[in-house]
Amino acid sequence: QVQLVESGGGLVQAGGSLRLSCTASGRTFSTYSMGWFRQAPGQEREFVAAISRFTASTRYADSVQGRFTISRDNAKNTVYLQMNGLKPEDTAVYYCAAMKGWTNLDRRHEYDYWGQGTQVTISS
Repeated sequence: QVQLVESGGGLVQAGGSLRLSCTASGRTFSTYSMGWFRQAPGQEREFVAAISRFTASTRYADSVQGRFTISRDNAKNTVYLQMNGLKPEDTAVYYCAAMKGWTNLDRRHEYDYWGQGTQVTISS
């Protein structure tokens, strides 16, 4: 069992930056691929970014490519999402997720564990 706790959300103006963190319990963090998803009110949860286990290869949604950066620190059991150039349409609850696999990183149903989410609000 893996428990995930997100932090770092908040309210910022458009054009600003935030860094989300997600810390996992347990000793096997490095064996999980990690992803960030987001869900805006009335919308489905959508893929944002992911980083694979072992090789740390990354993948991004087109909507955040070039603005967001995902990274991981296995020594700290933590995955980060650096968000720059934020837009009002980035407003959502952001969720961290973990999976044992390393493929289909953009598919939410492939993930085994989820955090509770952290609210990100971007004002125009």
